[in-house]
Amino acid sequence: MSSYQPRPIITLVSGISLLFSASCFAAAADNSKPDHSPATVQAEWKKADEIVKSIKAPVIKGADYNITKFGAVGDGKKDARPAIMEAIKKANSEGGGRVVIPEGTWLSNGPIHLQSHVNLHISEGATLLFGTQAKDYLPVVFTRWEGVEMYGYSPLIYAHKVTDIAITGSGTIDGNTKHEFHTWARNDIEDIAAIRKLGFDGVPLKDRQFGEGRKLRPSMLQIIDAERVLLEDYTIKNSPFWINHLVYTNDAVMRNVKLESFFANNDGIDIDSSRNVLIENNHFNTADDAIVVKSGRDLDGRTVARPSENIVIRNNVMGGEDGIALGSEMSGDIRHVYFTDNTYTKGSAAIRFKSNLDRGGVVEHIRVRNMNIEAVDKLFWFELTYAAGSMGGNFPPTYRDIVFENITVGHTKSVFHARVSDQSPLKHITLRNVEIKKADALFDIENVQDLVFDNVRINGKTVTSPTSSK
Repeated sequence: MSSYQPRPIITLVSGISLLFSASCFAAAADNSKPDHSPATVQAEWKKADEIVKSIKAPVIKGADYNITKFGAVGDGKKDARPAIMEAIKKANSEGGGRVVIPEGTWLSNGPIHLQSHVNLHISEGATLLFGTQAKDYLPVVFTRWEGVEMYGYSPLIYAHKVTDIAITGSGTIDGNTKHEFHTWARNDIEDIAAIRKLGFDGVPLKDRQFGEGRKLRPSMLQIIDAERVLLEDYTIKNSPFWINHLVYTNDAVMRNVKLESFFANNDGIDIDSSRNVLIENNHFNTADDAIVVKSGRDLDGRTVARPSENIVIRNNVMGGEDGIALGSEMSGDIRHVYFTDNTYTKGSAAIRFKSNLDRGGVVEHIRVRNMNIEAVDKLFWFELTYAAGSMGGNFPPTYRDIVFENITVGHTKSVFHARVSDQSPLKHITLRNVEIKKADALFDIENVQDLVFDNVRINGKTVTSPTSSK
């Protein structure tokens, strides 16, 4: 074990606001304090390489099933869904293959349900356009909605209990700007409250039915309970809710995907109770969080008890409300997540970790390095008393063992904002080699223990002690 022990500091940069609660840096004993020395952290990145090498690719035969041979017409008017589903069924029955959507606009009046050993290939010049009527996305399917299991409207592309699947090709998947689902964002408050309470109270899954007459928007693409998944090269836009959603999925890669979607709750990718996942070389331009890691909500998440772990997120360009986020649904735990060589352009928060007293759960061993950020309202934002949807629980979440290093920021309005329950302080956070060219304010922090700065520069000044820049 390295003897490197940099001391926690509180630093004031002259002329910039700095706010702390009285208990902010209590010297609490912690026998599990992690070693954040440079050598140890550098060695830990070998685990990220090991994760990537361990991810198993889907095994899919090379036979092609062109949907035109099943009667599809690419005029954007005739419903191609029956032909697409027939092609998927035949490919699966014959041991697998590539279902090819060729150049043209292909209307699907209802969801596409994938089966094992099938690659849905959206060719260059092809657009898979989804129909606008909500009723076409019934009957209900098993899904997870904001961290709570339920039965609801089918995601537009959906796969459940599958192995070896892919969605590839440089074409476009379009949720349709005129979709009825988009209008539900203004009328879903009662149903959102209802599903949250059902999960919080542990109501049996069979009684969580949100079909006809309810207004919970489905994800654009959801893969749930799967092994070996590849998402690659397509453009996806106009999602009704979360855009790409991996649930209970092991061994998954999302690569070279372009996301352009600006409707409510349009997270780019939600990694939800999944393990061995690689997200790389994607371009996110979304109305909500770009990349999010989750693991279930409240009692339902703690009961399912499936963590998100062994995740590598690298070489992505992110735009949106937030860049990278953990939570707020994290009740099943999140651990061993590695973010490296990502760029965030402009938005509300570059790095946002969320939770509240309903959640419970532990988030730990998170590493973020080599990140370039242009302009942001909040740089590091720990919102662990997140008010949205609070049910009045008393299950303090734990966030600990987090390292941020080699981060360059053009401008931020706030460097480090933390709202944390005093029952479970934020612990063991290291900022190393952080260069912030312009900051309007520094810290507004409650209940943080062992916050360490190592070579942090703000507004041209090295921040090393409370008085170093006076």
